[in-house]
Amino acid sequence: MTSTLLYTILSLSLLGGLLAVVLYLIAQKFKVQEDPRIDQVLEALPGANCGGCGYAGCRAFAESYVNNPEMTDFFCPVGGNDVMKNVAMVLGREVKEQVPRLAVLRCNGSCDVRPRLNVYDGSMSCAVAADLYGGETGCSYGCLGLGDCVTACTFDAIHMNPQTCLPEISEDTCTSCGACVKACPRNILELRPKGPKNRRIYIACASKDKGAVTRKVCTVGCIGCQKCVKECPFEAISFADNLAYIDPSKCRLCRKCTAVCPTGCILEINFPPKKSSD
Repeated sequence: MTSTLLYTILSLSLLGGLLAVVLYLIAQKFKVQEDPRIDQVLEALPGANCGGCGYAGCRAFAESYVNNPEMTDFFCPVGGNDVMKNVAMVLGREVKEQVPRLAVLRCNGSCDVRPRLNVYDGSMSCAVAADLYGGETGCSYGCLGLGDCVTACTFDAIHMNPQTCLPEISEDTCTSCGACVKACPRNILELRPKGPKNRRIYIACASKDKGAVTRKVCTVGCIGCQKCVKECPFEAISFADNLAYIDPSKCRLCRKCTAVCPTGCILEINFPPKKSSD
């Protein structure tokens, strides 16, 4: 009995040792050598893991960056140009600076200009409300005001204004990660260049309704008059689906379009007051 137990223990030990050696040899044969530069790039990144770069996280960005000789599609919106310079130094590459951007809300329909026609009584989520009905106002394109963008922002850059019922974006803390853009079911948040001296011009409306319909539900909506299109000397404004749009790459910030807009839906941000003609 004792010898049988001893043989059993010895056999199992030998078998376990043999399997361990086999597993070790297999692991050595198929192991993946990771480039040490990946960790170096990862250390240079801010570690926000926001997904604004288009990758699942900073490590995924670092791995793809090291293994890809082309750099045109790589940019960390949180770290900006300074971080990308440090990242490029790890591999001895050069990086082209990109224009700083931030999120803007393409809706100016505050409570006083876009009257509420009903009261929403449901889950406090823009995504849920957008699936259920058109919203509390007559505009089915404007901000729902339930704050999905606020929840999505991990940098505390967006807050709801209780007076206007619209989200406000902080220029100082917005990293242009794009999380709020993805979270908005109405697609009215957009990443745009900050512009020289943080000055920019854009149309704060996304309504594709005809002018007469838009005018009834919102006094500051785009009515499709196309006066701005005709006035722009740089062909920076296009018109489609009853809505005008300003291309930031073509806009020269001359502000001629804002002067002719009858509803004031074209916003000019961080400009000095216009001089009086008197």
